[in-house]
Amino acid sequence: MRHARRRVVRRVTRLAAVGGLLLGGAMVTNAVASEPSAPVIGVPFTAPPATGEGTDLVSRLGNARTAGSWIDSSGRPVVAVTDEEAAAAVKRAGAQAKMVGHSMSDLKSAAATLRSAPRVSGTSWALDYKNNQVVVRGDSTVSASAWSRMTEVAEGIGSFVRMERTEGTFTTRLNGAQPILSTAGRCSAGFNVTDGESDFILTAGHCGPDGSVWFADDRGRQQVGTSLKGSFPGDDYSLVKYDAGRAGKGADVVAVGDGKGVRITGVADAEVGQKVFRSGSTSGLREGEVTALNATVNYPEGTVSGLIETNVCAEPGDSGGPMFADGIALGLTSGGSGDCKAGGTTFFQPVTKALTELGVKLIVAKSAGGTGAAPAPSASQGAASPGTSAPVTGTDVSTLLSRLTDPRNVGPGMLVIAGSLVALVATRWIRAEQDRKAYRQYYSTTWG
Repeated sequence: MRHARRRVVRRVTRLAAVGGLLLGGAMVTNAVASEPSAPVIGVPFTAPPATGEGTDLVSRLGNARTAGSWIDSSGRPVVAVTDEEAAAAVKRAGAQAKMVGHSMSDLKSAAATLRSAPRVSGTSWALDYKNNQVVVRGDSTVSASAWSRMTEVAEGIGSFVRMERTEGTFTTRLNGAQPILSTAGRCSAGFNVTDGESDFILTAGHCGPDGSVWFADDRGRQQVGTSLKGSFPGDDYSLVKYDAGRAGKGADVVAVGDGKGVRITGVADAEVGQKVFRSGSTSGLREGEVTALNATVNYPEGTVSGLIETNVCAEPGDSGGPMFADGIALGLTSGGSGDCKAGGTTFFQPVTKALTELGVKLIVAKSAGGTGAAPAPSASQGAASPGTSAPVTGTDVSTLLSRLTDPRNVGPGMLVIAGSLVALVATRWIRAEQDRKAYRQYYSTTWG
């Protein structure tokens, strides 16, 4: 009877151990496979694309007869003109004409005069085409005496220079589009670009000097690449060369949060009045409007010119992140004032100039065309790159090991497996010992 009970206990123990192995294996498999669901790739956030018609008219008629263009609330281009003949030409082209008193030459001359004056950190100016003015702003760090000197310069230019004080401070946004980190701080990946041989991240120049090493994690374990060919101040762009040489699958996608991404199909210049979106690793996806072009900002680190001015908010860490509209790349986050609670002004480096100066092309969807855009030969290879939200193909060994050793993910399953193995070994050992003991007892009796 006692031997029968032992056999029952051993069988129950073995069955429990086998069940534990199956359960633990399922738990570990589920934990390892529980990557976030594949993001929705497409263009979930769109804006009416700029037609470029207004810009073409300004270029054709010249700076002496026009003063910029913008898009009205209905999406129709409007061109500021200085004479009736130019107005007639604009109307014949199907656009609206607005008569103004100062030409583009006047506006640019005013900006040049401001640029030649003694530099005052915390100030900016931009060409306001809609109001036919040059707007000068001073942040909270500009002293009363410095502001008074700038006001005197503005008054000497003319009444079309408007002076405004603004809250907050004009700073670069160092510190979704995914984060990239280095000893210089935290920034956001912008767009993926290629020179035909290697792939790069296009981001802000103030994020770090040439030679800065970038990582995808704050522990410095996942090295992404190294900065090179940066320009700041003056401009605000730089390249981060991928260590692997290729951006990988999903290189034509920028992340916008919540598992969604926008596929980039081309590149263009921004237009005043255009609705735009910006994505960054700190504040995520934000939207707004282009308010001015050819902006100059006097950051504490230096002066940057030729920027796009917007009313989109941004915060530290959003630097370098992409600005786009309807899947068209427009700019890289440079800096500004305010935050995403109170709002503010944010400036962007035009992507078109950065591509031209760096001699690279935007990586876009293979079926798409566009000025300065070309599909990369690596667009269908490897894992998703920082700044994108495309699904990863395959499982990286280091990622797998980190998940296996993370008790929050697979710890319970591993414990069940370990306990089950111990139980199996123990039952086998106990049975073997009992068999040996019975064997000795039997032969000792037999041998007398």
